Amino acid sequence: MLSEKMNEALNVQANRELYSSYLYLSMSYYFESVNMLGFASWMRVQAGEELVHAMKMLDYVVSAGGRARVLAVEGPRVFWASPKEAFGQVWDHERAVTGLIHSLVGVAEAEKDEATRSFLQWYVDEQVEEEESSDSVLKLVLAAGDDDAALLAADRELGHRSFKFPRGFEMFPYASAQ
Repeated sequence: MLSEKMNEALNVQANRELYSSYLYLSMSYYFESVNMLGFASWMRVQAGEELVHAMKMLDYVVSAGGRARVLAVEGPRVFWASPKEAFGQVWDHERAVTGLIHSLVGVAEAEKDEATRSFLQWYVDEQVEEEESSDSVLKLVLAAGDDDAALLAADRELGHRSFKFPRGFEMFPYASAQ
């Protein structure tokens, strides 16, 4: 059973994961509006991954005997001056999320909740990947600079990324149970 403090901390972090999903979805629509469809696709994939992160966390809360609460999500920005600015924000955002995950691990350790600490290791490892990914994409965009041909090539390259909800995280998991 989760302590009240751990339960609340997990619900708040799930909210931050949902905010991340909203942020990347907002960036996706921004890139669509400026006809950078590869960048838009990359961001949409990122939004899907963040949604799964939130669902995974809330599913854990329920399975650990807690009460999952979907909190109101802050609205993200809707405009960026350039791909460089947008991907710079992605990199900064992922570094901030890493800090939030480490703080959450601290709560689990303070609460002597080894099960939750073990569960959170997946997020710690995931954030290493998220930071590496956002860093490499930012470097790609920075290397393109203001060169339209190089930006178009980067846009095309990032458009190859795909996403499928992982097994167990389908949007309608209870449909087959009826």
